[in-house]
Amino acid sequence: MDGAGVGCLLAFLGACVGFGVWLPGARAGLGGGFEGEREWSLLYVELPVMVLGVPALTLASWALVRAAMGGRGGRWARVAVSAGTAVAALVVLGLACLAWWAARDAGRTPI
Repeated sequence: MDGAGVGCLLAFLGACVGFGVWLPGARAGLGGGFEGEREWSLLYVELPVMVLGVPALTLASWALVRAAMGGRGGRWARVAVSAGTAVAALVVLGLACLAWWAARDAGRTPI
């Protein structure tokens, strides 16, 4: 698989992770959580941040490691390090999104 194919796969996986973390946390607000009021910020703030931000940061970390490795090491070493970095970025960003929801549910401002 060439670099473009891997990049597309990472973008798709990142969007899936972002949406997968967003959906369970957003259900209460979309269904009329507090006094039947819908929270529209779930759609115009949190959804784009998680569905577009997670893939963008994952791709950025993958591309940065790939560029830093350059021609050093064997092909499989570069692939392994780049893939490991991308997986680590997906895990860390997924956990960061879960922490965002935990802070939001506790009534604190996440930022």
